[in-house]
Amino acid sequence: MKSSIATETDLVLIGGGHSHVIAIKNFAMNPMPGVRLTLITDVYHTPYSGMLPGYVAGLYTFDQCHIDLHPLAKFAGARIFVDRAIGLNLEKNQVICANRPPVTFDVLSIDIGSTPASLTVPGAREYSIPVKPISKFLTYWHQITATVAQLPEQKICIGIVGGGVGGVELAFAVQSHLHNIYQNARQPTNNLELHLFHRGTRLLPGRHRWVGKQVEKILKSRGVVLHLEENVTGVKSKDGQDSDFATDARMSERKILDFAPKIIECNSGLQIECDILFWVTQASAAPWLQTAGLATDASGFILVNDKLQSISHPQVFAAGDVATMVNHSRPKAGVFAVRQGKPLLENLQRALQRKPLKSFIPQKKFLILIGTGDQRAIASRGQIGFGPESLLWRWKDHIDRKFMDKFTNLKMEGRSYPSSGKGKSRKRKDSEIMHCAGCGAKVGSKVLEKVLHRIQQQIQRDDILIGMNTPDDAAVVRVPTDKVMVQTIDYFPALVDDPYLLGKIATNHCLSDLFAMGATPQSALAIATIPYASSTKQEDDLYQLLLGATEILNQAGAVLMGGHTTEGAELAFGLTCNGLAFSEKLLYNSGMQSGDVLILTKALGTGVLFAADMRLRAKGRWIESAIKSMLVSNQNAAKLLLEYGATACTDVTGFGLVGHLLEMVKASQVAVELEMEAISVLPGVAEILQQGIFSSLYPENLRMSASIQNSEQVSTHVLYPLLFDPQTSGGLLATVPAESASACLQALQQEYSESRIIGRVVMLDTGVLPIRIC
Repeated sequence: MKSSIATETDLVLIGGGHSHVIAIKNFAMNPMPGVRLTLITDVYHTPYSGMLPGYVAGLYTFDQCHIDLHPLAKFAGARIFVDRAIGLNLEKNQVICANRPPVTFDVLSIDIGSTPASLTVPGAREYSIPVKPISKFLTYWHQITATVAQLPEQKICIGIVGGGVGGVELAFAVQSHLHNIYQNARQPTNNLELHLFHRGTRLLPGRHRWVGKQVEKILKSRGVVLHLEENVTGVKSKDGQDSDFATDARMSERKILDFAPKIIECNSGLQIECDILFWVTQASAAPWLQTAGLATDASGFILVNDKLQSISHPQVFAAGDVATMVNHSRPKAGVFAVRQGKPLLENLQRALQRKPLKSFIPQKKFLILIGTGDQRAIASRGQIGFGPESLLWRWKDHIDRKFMDKFTNLKMEGRSYPSSGKGKSRKRKDSEIMHCAGCGAKVGSKVLEKVLHRIQQQIQRDDILIGMNTPDDAAVVRVPTDKVMVQTIDYFPALVDDPYLLGKIATNHCLSDLFAMGATPQSALAIATIPYASSTKQEDDLYQLLLGATEILNQAGAVLMGGHTTEGAELAFGLTCNGLAFSEKLLYNSGMQSGDVLILTKALGTGVLFAADMRLRAKGRWIESAIKSMLVSNQNAAKLLLEYGATACTDVTGFGLVGHLLEMVKASQVAVELEMEAISVLPGVAEILQQGIFSSLYPENLRMSASIQNSEQVSTHVLYPLLFDPQTSGGLLATVPAESASACLQALQQEYSESRIIGRVVMLDTGVLPIRIC
């Protein structure tokens, strides 16, 4: 018997905006027993708007001005689902996502920011770069700066549409950064021609007139051409060719400056030819908010009351740019989103506790500090304005860094846990349930029945005689007389928060043993541990878990026949998988031959990355790369290796590269020369290893170093520990004849870009250790 608090309610946040990151941080410090927090976001790193212009100007690094949502969510004990919300089912209280099953909520909060309006201008969507979503804009900006740095002698013309704060700060930042590139390359700064278009009579119409005039003066002094009272009515290609910005895929095919120039047309008849056009106009909202049935204003923003609660659906809250307070309309500015964070969380918690909500009234006057791209800033508040001054920039920089410090260097011990106990006796709360062990720990039959009814197998197999469609005690499969059955099993605790992703990753991991043997998957039985929760929430978790598993199984041509479930404190999943093969075509560990070439099909590092993730030391983009790798099936790699005459094969998993390689060389009675520098490494691994962070299995795996001839000489290499790093859903390690190695690698790299030749097989000398690192 053991005690645990079951999940009773789901608080779901869509978007990692300023209000939400503050709410998540505060939730971490005061978690609510029985409440499960889930963040749905389409990016791991959310930019802080206050520092973004400085980043574009080259004054900040990426990490200095981006909040890493992955460790923040983990710090709060929250799940993070990386996907794009595209709709709501407000009758079922579900968030509809682009690439995963719907996410059910009891209380929902939305903070997804805004998108530029007026992309309905003819040609604007095809030929301009909107500043939002910011992640996509930054991708374009990085390409532009890289191209200018490569070709600083070429002239470039850039247009910016929008004379509000966003457009003005972008103009300052673009001008400053590109001028620095030209100066460093000893090229004239007039290689840049910069135009700013604004439909109003003056810039910054929402601020005091003096501020707008001061900004105009500075921009003109830097050579920026201002077009006031010019409404852009159309954008077209000068030579009639399609713009490479029309699609992301085509954007990457050509260099930024290879585009056909664009013609910007204004209402006055003015036409300006530009190479690049940025769109920074008035904000609008994502269309799906209105489609979902939420009450919105004329621009599509969610209408909320003084409690930041939807006026049409009380279970929905909204904050930041995506929300419009009906009684206190304010500009779409980051300062208001930041101020809404704490009252938003308080009302979300009160809503979950069915307590009266508290009103929040935003201030009417607010200070803005406009960076001029050169480490100076202009201050504006109400009727007061002054600058530009370097002192104001230092003040702004101090404020921004202080804000960002709240979300870096997070420490797990900083949280408080109402239910932790920590040596103190306490009475059991009503929300705690005594959960049985043994067979009493099974998930309820009704839950299982509902989930199995929802899971739709995409394929059917005639050799599955009894499976999930019948209530028998065991599954029954027919094995053809001319084939052998290959079986494997694996099971591990969740290393990602999303049960749907876990189902996919674990299934890829389990199937890899079959692929490494040259077998074709046939069927599988699932083993799942579902966290303590109400029956409806357990049903949802189990459904998403099995859906992810069945999608991968079906892609491999296999079916899920059944399985076993238990309740537990943490989500865990595994499978026993069956495959069929012709006995004469099986791949073994023992087939390595002297002269063969050693190929590894995936990059290494999942073990160390997730070890760092547990310590809140892994960046979100590193985990994103690791997950992307783990979601890649080894099935096609196995087919290609067989096609090119692989002599031996295994998959790299818990024992690490050296551990699995040692199994192969011992079974084959050969030796191997391994090239350290040839091994592909996942992003972030080197940084983590330098911090001395390793997987808990690393010390045991390190014992394998006793089989390395020159371990003492190579042990100082920064990546040496990676050789003993346990992998989840790792790549295949195989040997192929030297004469077919080049063609095999070329074929593999079409789908497995990280595939590398990492060594060769040699004769084993008596009394010499079998592995040598080159």
